[in-house]
Amino acid sequence: MSSRHLLGIQGLDPQKIFSLLDLAESYVLLNRSGKTQRDRLRGRTLINLFFEDSTRTRTSFELAGKRLGADVINMSVATSSVSKGETLLDTAATLNAMNCDLLVVRHNQSGAPALLAQKVEASVINAGDGTHEHPTQALLDALTIRRRLGRIDGLTIAICGDIAHSRVARSNFLLLGMLGNQVRLVGPPTLMPAEIASLGVTVHHDMREGLAGADVVMALRLQKERMTTGLVPSAREFFTFYGLTAEKLAFAKPGALVMHPGPMNRGVEIDSAVADDPVRSVIKEQVEMGVAVRMAVLDWLARDVLWNE
Repeated sequence: MSSRHLLGIQGLDPQKIFSLLDLAESYVLLNRSGKTQRDRLRGRTLINLFFEDSTRTRTSFELAGKRLGADVINMSVATSSVSKGETLLDTAATLNAMNCDLLVVRHNQSGAPALLAQKVEASVINAGDGTHEHPTQALLDALTIRRRLGRIDGLTIAICGDIAHSRVARSNFLLLGMLGNQVRLVGPPTLMPAEIASLGVTVHHDMREGLAGADVVMALRLQKERMTTGLVPSAREFFTFYGLTAEKLAFAKPGALVMHPGPMNRGVEIDSAVADDPVRSVIKEQVEMGVAVRMAVLDWLARDVLWNE
């Protein structure tokens, strides 16, 4: 882990995480007040380089950069030289020539942001790479939980669905486990990572067992674009056994939070009544927290605080 980049959760320590969440909390309040802090990144250039489609992550990084005063450029890979055959390393050389300060990268190959981090002068932020990690999503999830439950330690958190293909799941169980929570992974055996025994989590293939007494239940979408055939018989059957419904949620603690990183497949991994529950669902709050957390990350990396404070 380089001192100039945020490529994953590993390398962070609890003290840094809590400090970063505290800074993000201040940005939540600032955003709700309608004010900005445009002097923080004035004169800095932020480039969003997304090789995969994204709505929430790219937009929230764009908002975060603009609210801090950065010059924000969204590079469309579909219309860039990448679509004409330019290699990732050639793209890195081009970005270096632009003298950007912060580079947000989403890529369908695990390790792509780490490779770019070795070749560019900018600070690189991993916005999701293959099935590897999505660190800012885990940070915003932690902030959402802490704001609702008043703490982010000693909790039982069930992450349900397509674990094998989820970078969100990996970053979350790394971060939440580091902070002293019990993390359960719930899903069919075909959607569990091969290295599951070494991940420091408990695994359940039955929703009743996995959700029993949980403080937080996080549903994940089926990532069909990353799957080989035969992993799931059908979306309907998956919903029957692993879709988050009110009946299954009843096994969790009364008032357990419902989370989803988005985008949601309603009727596949989560029922609409659960997703839209006005009391238990914090899915919309996750989106709001995403902007604040990404403001905090950009702020710290630009000031070289994240690793060297």
